[in-house]
Amino acid sequence: MTSMTSSTTFDPSPAPESEPARRRRRARRGPRLVMLVLTVGLAVWLVPFAQMAFGSLKSQQEILQRPPTFLPHDPTTANYVTWFADLDFGRFFWNSLIVAVLTVVGNLVFCSMVGYALAKMSFPGKRLLFALVMLTLMVPGVVTFVPLFVQTAKLGLLDTYAALILPFLTGPVGVFLMRQFISGIPDELLEAARIDGAGEFRLFARVILPLCGPALATLAILTFLASWNNFLWPLVVSQSADLYTLPIALSLYSTGQHSTNYGLLLAGAVLVIAPILLLFALLQRWFIQGIATTGLK
Repeated sequence: MTSMTSSTTFDPSPAPESEPARRRRRARRGPRLVMLVLTVGLAVWLVPFAQMAFGSLKSQQEILQRPPTFLPHDPTTANYVTWFADLDFGRFFWNSLIVAVLTVVGNLVFCSMVGYALAKMSFPGKRLLFALVMLTLMVPGVVTFVPLFVQTAKLGLLDTYAALILPFLTGPVGVFLMRQFISGIPDELLEAARIDGAGEFRLFARVILPLCGPALATLAILTFLASWNNFLWPLVVSQSADLYTLPIALSLYSTGQHSTNYGLLLAGAVLVIAPILLLFALLQRWFIQGIATTGLK
């Protein structure tokens, strides 16, 4: 009796991948690669801030040692104690806060008013005025620095809060930002309010401003950042230490006669950027929305 056996040959090579499967695999690979690149970029961007924070907890000797260290071997808060106890940090902080807050309030009010007028009102010379606003965007601030100082001195405002605040109560960037955002508000809302008897100021306060939350948050962050970090103008118009802001104190009191106290400098830098990070953390949702919805019309 003859037994018949059948043998099959097994091919270990995988089955060819279909075109739709390859497309799906490439589609999944793209976002992962983007996230990897963004993560690496974020890590590189955060390294200087980490060095600043860790360096503020080091002594001068450890900062200057070679090879340098990333983490502090013997953390100390002596640099922060020096700022608060010996250098009167509170006075510099309140000077910066008063100037920044009043500057932000002025920009929110006046830039919104000018932006509303340029976006929704009709008057002779409107286009020319907007063209002048756009033109001032291209003028460097250093060009107007000396004339502005001379005018401030003639008004007798040197060494006062007014000298630190008044020149920056409004700016072309804020006017342009608010004008572009308000232009996107439907005219039907304004016409309905006018039919109900609302005047222009009531219309501005009750209809326009409540709808401008993202743009106002964006303008507030940008203005606060510029005012908080302003160095040259407060240095020129402040004649006494009573009006010094944080950037001035940071540059003057961290540098000795022969060397720079790097630990004190880094601790001051941490104290300077901490309010900015806090403000952005509180307003980031409106800031991102304001940037995304403010287009070029």
